[in-house]
Amino acid sequence: MKLKTLEDLLLHELRDLYSAEKQLLKALPKMAKASSNEELKAGFEEHLSQTETHVERLEQAFELLGKPARAETCKAMKGLVEEGSDIIEEDAEPAVHDAGLICAAQKVEHYEIASYGTVIAWAEKLGHSEVAELLSETLDEEKETDEKLTELAESAINVEASQDA
Repeated sequence: MKLKTLEDLLLHELRDLYSAEKQLLKALPKMAKASSNEELKAGFEEHLSQTETHVERLEQAFELLGKPARAETCKAMKGLVEEGSDIIEEDAEPAVHDAGLICAAQKVEHYEIASYGTVIAWAEKLGHSEVAELLSETLDEEKETDEKLTELAESAINVEASQDA
């Protein structure tokens, strides 16, 4: 696909995000299973449910744009998921392991926050206000997840992990 217009770029990035969210649907159950902290495990499970909704919203966005929902492999998410898998494989103390999982998850959240923020700005610029509103819901949830991960890390997991030293 040749990117001639901002509309082309918007569609390209939506396909990238569609791939990213679908990759997360496979990665989050593994992260939940690898968590020793019950609150972290529950957080990953909750975000899995949200991610299913994120996929549905992207499908609605494609529909609003009159385009088929099609993914283009998100190489960035592929790398971030691989980093998360590496953490899962590490031999570490439980709290240290959970701190690593939070780090991997926050890298994903920050990528998604940047990506959604950008496509929302483009959608607004192009007059696709319904698409922008729809994806803003997802952006808000991504930010909320990031904040929850920070709170959990700072209030419990990092404290516990620092005592393992």
